[in-house]
Amino acid sequence: MLMPRIGKRRTTPFRTRTFRAAAAASAAVLLFGPTAVSSAAPDPGPGLPADLVAALSRDLHISPEEYLQRADTAQQVAAFATTAQRQFPQVFAGAWLDQHGKGVVALAPGPGDAEARSAAESTGFVVRNVAKSEQTLRGEKSAFERWLDGQPAAVSALVRGVVIDTVNNSIAVRVDQAGLPMPNFIDPARVIVMAPPVAAETLPAADIAEAGAAAPLGGGDGYASVAGDGSLRCSFGFNGIGPGGDTVNITAGHCNPDLDNVGAASVHESLGGNRVGPKIATFQKSVLGNQDYSILDIEDGAVGRFENNQVKVPGAGPVPIEGVATPVVGAPVCKSGSRTGFSCGVVNAVDQTVQVGDRQLTQSFSANICALPGDSGGAIVTGRLALGISSASSVADYPICEIPNILGVLTGNAPQLFAQPVSVVLSDNPGLRIRTS
Repeated sequence: MLMPRIGKRRTTPFRTRTFRAAAAASAAVLLFGPTAVSSAAPDPGPGLPADLVAALSRDLHISPEEYLQRADTAQQVAAFATTAQRQFPQVFAGAWLDQHGKGVVALAPGPGDAEARSAAESTGFVVRNVAKSEQTLRGEKSAFERWLDGQPAAVSALVRGVVIDTVNNSIAVRVDQAGLPMPNFIDPARVIVMAPPVAAETLPAADIAEAGAAAPLGGGDGYASVAGDGSLRCSFGFNGIGPGGDTVNITAGHCNPDLDNVGAASVHESLGGNRVGPKIATFQKSVLGNQDYSILDIEDGAVGRFENNQVKVPGAGPVPIEGVATPVVGAPVCKSGSRTGFSCGVVNAVDQTVQVGDRQLTQSFSANICALPGDSGGAIVTGRLALGISSASSVADYPICEIPNILGVLTGNAPQLFAQPVSVVLSDNPGLRIRTS
């Protein structure tokens, strides 16, 4: 689990749940890696901070203009997919961005295939012929889940999740170890082994300091949530407006150290080291089950600091958020976090299940991005659009991202960041909005 950092305010031990997470991520992670290296030094892009432009160059090797263009194309793909699922359910087999940022639509044989092909090509997308429709793949996914329900606990406990792998027109399964029995419709090449991540690191006590500078706070800035004798270190997500017009921030559910008592934990700005500022928010709502999100109610005295649409990291300029996006395989995405700053990758699976301890997070997406404890709850963007909240990481036990990033290049097992889609949070909370100005 991409856990918040855990600290103690006094010497009394603080007990927290240990979360372990992994998921069946699409094998597209091997297809959608860095593209052609740009020889130009990164310059601040149109409306993008220099730190984010540097992350795009380092992680994806693309210019800020290309990043924005691909992010826009991905949303066009998402809109087409929504329509195609309804109009051509028997032949539509998924849509994504390829490694060059081109929209691809997969079609299976069946009634309406000619009309679907014409619609895709007239929009400028490439059509790929495949054997199975998305409907068929969803049936296989359900069949696998039924098969898994009937397996002994010794087998089912080692399966971390399953997802429709649209790029390979198959089902992908994530497991803890090789050699597990599988039903015959599962391609052995799509059974991916990944060791479960470890628990969060323990930090020294957090000292509550006097009020500091009243600078704006946004996605990626750090905070500490304090309950009783313990504190969790996380990152703010997207600033928002509640149904009643109140100022809120959307972050991760597992960042609340007292899930059973809504409003009991206090939220403090992280001032660096072990110092935190005065209380600036409380947990208005926290969900940790099928979803992983919290809505923070901002204190009256701090409202002005959150009345912005910024996503940033400490010491860096902001990305202004202009709307909300849908996760699309192949789309370029960047996360902000108080622990590791800006880092970028591409979405490699959507609408998947992530096993977290004894819970299953549903409708999550994943990207090949490194994130470490303290980045939890931070904002994930595509272009200038709000996409997700950092929830779980496959490499949370490493001290720095350089190590798993190098290992990913050598082994092909890139770091995975699993995320809560913002669109789902908004759907679950009518009247809640992301700030866009």
